Amino acid sequence: MGESLLTLQTPDGRELAYATWGDPDGFPILQLHGTPGCRLERWPDEELYRRLGVLVVTHDRAGYGRSTRRPGRRVVDEVDDVVALADELGLERFGVSGGSGGGSHALACAALLPERVVRAACVVGVAPLGTPGLDQDAWLDGMDPENVKEFGWALAGEEVLLRELETLNAGIAARIAEDPSKALDAYDLSESDRAELAREERVQIIRESWAEHSVLGVGGWADDDLAHVRAWGFDVDRIAVPVLVRYGATDVLVPPAHGDWLAAHVPGCVVKVDGGAGHLEPDPESAIAEAVRWLRDDVPPAGSTSTPTAISSG
Repeated sequence: MGESLLTLQTPDGRELAYATWGDPDGFPILQLHGTPGCRLERWPDEELYRRLGVLVVTHDRAGYGRSTRRPGRRVVDEVDDVVALADELGLERFGVSGGSGGGSHALACAALLPERVVRAACVVGVAPLGTPGLDQDAWLDGMDPENVKEFGWALAGEEVLLRELETLNAGIAARIAEDPSKALDAYDLSESDRAELAREERVQIIRESWAEHSVLGVGGWADDDLAHVRAWGFDVDRIAVPVLVRYGATDVLVPPAHGDWLAAHVPGCVVKVDGGAGHLEPDPESAIAEAVRWLRDDVPPAGSTSTPTAISSG
């Protein structure tokens, strides 16, 4: 069985909570959760990871779950914690995957740790806001009004954001207590995402992870939002390891324009656009198996394309 709560102390004295799932001797994958999220965001049937021969390591990004907050952190600062975690576990080389708000953080690892990251995957990840990324109108275009409102709070500043996220978090928690599949009822999601939220395993993930991500407050959620509306601290054109950029064509949480931008600017990336998918994969177990084959074996997902060069972000 996996270990759902382990901790380490980072070099700067913070506590970092993490979990391990699957085959202890398998190929290591550091899986970075979304926004909001925590280390419990993994596939509940751990046997899947064992069958695939992988060790999946998740952690609470700073401020989430049981991890100490790191106010003012940038996207690039996640690299410090990934290094600390890999060192703690004795992982010299590993794959990195990030979904949604974790996607940018996975790209940071790919850019700054080429000697340790074998391959990376950015799944439904956001593009940078502002130069060299998308301008604000393009960044928000196609995004659900609830998400637009949330990023408006972030642009208004930390005090506003923290106050509003506390209220939002309480409302979603109340819906989850009644029915986890209704967690995002306020959002105009695609039919694909609605169906996925009702999946038994997804309901379990939501039920287990939602309360845990904010057990010490919404500071981690706020810091993620703030990091995403500020400069990331690195340029994606620095990436020199193979990256899979995967996104859904009907996503209203991270609209496909973000994936289009990343596909055009992450050097030499492999791109998979899921035409019928929104923010959530409609066949999660197949998607996990495809991710493993990419990260470990360098086998791109079926239907993906390769980009020989990237457009300069300068």
